[in-house]
Amino acid sequence: MKYRVLLVCMGNICRSPTAEVVLRVFIKNNSLGGVVEVDSAGTHGYHVGEAPDGRTQRAAAVRGYNLSQVRARKVARQDLDYFDLILAMDKSNLDNLQRMASPEQREKLKLFMEYAKNYDDDEVPDPYYGLGHGFDLVLDMVEDASKGLVEELKGKFKEI
Repeated sequence: MKYRVLLVCMGNICRSPTAEVVLRVFIKNNSLGGVVEVDSAGTHGYHVGEAPDGRTQRAAAVRGYNLSQVRARKVARQDLDYFDLILAMDKSNLDNLQRMASPEQREKLKLFMEYAKNYDDDEVPDPYYGLGHGFDLVLDMVEDASKGLVEELKGKFKEI
């Protein structure tokens, strides 16, 4: 049985798809691919079916990440049962998830940046309306939090 992680932002075209692909790469590179499944979604359905923002894809490609196969989707109620850990990119999206969740499901909800080692920020800032450098900052923060999460997952799955 796989341990399932869902990464969530607002529209699922910038932060959470970046986190999905980066985390998948880190999981694969740490031989956890057989036990950890990763997906992403948005709390709003503005971009359902769309590829990640072009600026997001370009910034990720510079670092060797390919986001071209990811498509935006909206968080569904069944996601709250299916996933073992649901990580929001910011407090607003965490609040939206908490409103959807039952008391038992709320225990699965956290901020992604809780796993970061080099950033004290609670939130991954939304780069959508900003200038290009915001996408690089998102990647820096996502890589940091992904490393921390993978370390925790390695501890959880020591038998690998």
